[in-house]
Amino acid sequence: MKHSKYIILILTALFFMGCKSEENKFGFKVFETSESGHKLTELKTFKELDKKSSIVLNPEKTFQTITGFGGAFTEASAYLLNQLSKSNRDTILKAYFSKEGAGYSLVRTHMNSCDFSLSNYSYAPVEDDKELEHFSINEDKDDLIPMIKDAMAASEAGFKIFASPWTAPPWMKDNNHWVGGKLLPEYNDTWALFFSKYVDAYKAEGIDIWGFTVENEPHGNGNNWESMHFTPKEMTDFVEFHLGPKLEADGKGDIVILGYDQNRRFLKEWVDEMYRNDSSSRYFDGTAIHWYDSTYDFYPKELQYAHNKAPNKYLIETEGCIDAQVPVWQDDAWYWKKEATDWGYDWAPDEDKHLHPKYAPVNRYARDIIGCLNNWVDGWVDWNMVLDRQGGPNWFKNWCIAPVIVDPDADQVYFTPLFYTMAHFSKFIRPEAKVIEAINSDPELMVTAAHNPDGSIAVVIFNEGKTRKSFELKLHENSRDITISKQAIQTIQIP
Repeated sequence: MKHSKYIILILTALFFMGCKSEENKFGFKVFETSESGHKLTELKTFKELDKKSSIVLNPEKTFQTITGFGGAFTEASAYLLNQLSKSNRDTILKAYFSKEGAGYSLVRTHMNSCDFSLSNYSYAPVEDDKELEHFSINEDKDDLIPMIKDAMAASEAGFKIFASPWTAPPWMKDNNHWVGGKLLPEYNDTWALFFSKYVDAYKAEGIDIWGFTVENEPHGNGNNWESMHFTPKEMTDFVEFHLGPKLEADGKGDIVILGYDQNRRFLKEWVDEMYRNDSSSRYFDGTAIHWYDSTYDFYPKELQYAHNKAPNKYLIETEGCIDAQVPVWQDDAWYWKKEATDWGYDWAPDEDKHLHPKYAPVNRYARDIIGCLNNWVDGWVDWNMVLDRQGGPNWFKNWCIAPVIVDPDADQVYFTPLFYTMAHFSKFIRPEAKVIEAINSDPELMVTAAHNPDGSIAVVIFNEGKTRKSFELKLHENSRDITISKQAIQTIQIP
């Protein structure tokens, strides 16, 4: 056990030291995470190759404004942090939220329980309590709220937090069950009041809610964990005639409302309904999406359509994770290998199986985030921040992987390569940054770039291939030759 603790301390120290290194001789910094062992390591020398491509930056051509990057506060993650020593708990929160760490700036949490809760619970447990006189967030006070408040203390820049319900209390639904069913029409106003009371309850705890998604996965998830079904019209009617007006009447009209909150393949039918007229568009501030339709396709056409339908609205990836997998413990190499499978590998219908081949976890994250940024997505939020070696706790036993895995019994912590992959974006592309044009001549590299409010530029390059690559980075009259390792993600920070 002592040996593992020393490894954690060394890795964490290297991470933070790497982030504070002096500028290299080229006048900008290059950080790399790679299959060969780099973990957000600063590179200062580059081996030139005979063949090189070019990446030309054009800060004058801008696209979307970045809202932020981050992960989710779940009861599972919060519970696990409370099982660790104070030292390890603090290390994890600082790694995620401090300026020296990943600097998470956009985060999610759940209203009522979700699959990554210890059990089913609701803030409104008393049946037919239409005025929600018994509303209480006491269930969140042991683990979830302390985690959020400690993250706030660790974050110098702060972060935006939005909340998502998996389901209304069963007594508000037509099947009187945690799973599936629809909201009964007579409870539309009560459910809207629920959102407003949640804002007040969290405000009383010192936590400001920036926004909501209306419903996590309104298509449902089979007969599995907490869910509630909406059609596009049903959700739009609820927002236009109940939720939007209620928040407005209660002086909460500035709280962001994000519609949909599921996979990208069905974006068109949802945004067409959400933005069907000026009245509905008035209350929807943007669209929330997930990535579970495919392990490799980020659906650029659908993202482009959603943006063009509502170009001044948010388009935020609100959940993605390596699902249907038990975490691999302290084996960085596995996260670069095409051995992971997802729910669809076994359960997708035959006509969709091709969308769910085996994949490498790092590749999936890097490809999707860059693909999203290059197609108008302005925020990208991971799922659980911390899980145990089983991929839980999860009351439904829906095991998944998080960037940080812990063994609470041994008080050990494992920062997987996914943690560093997320940090390549969250640390260097800050809120209010503008995505800029990056013309890349090598189709085997994925590239995105953003111009930060402080004037710096961050360029993120992903080399999925198994050969080292060289490229000439050009910005106005300046150019530099840079090399990226095989199977590597790299962030170039230009002051």
